[in-house]
Amino acid sequence: MPKLKTHKGAAKRFRRTGTGKLVRMKGHRSHLRRKKTKRVKRSYSRKTDVSPADVRQIRRALPYGAAR
Repeated sequence: MPKLKTHKGAAKRFRRTGTGKLVRMKGHRSHLRRKKTKRVKRSYSRKTDVSPADVRQIRRALPYGAAR
């Protein structure tokens, strides 16, 4: 059986936690930052969990736990 390829775009966007959960950064982080509140801008710096509907597809794109 040949080795599976890691989807490099997914590897750059998603990380696996120590417990195996997938996390991602939020979108819309840099566009029109001036008019956003401090609380909203602060929330962009935190990682958030990947939606359960997307986990299966992302795990397939990262077959060897390529998310650092």
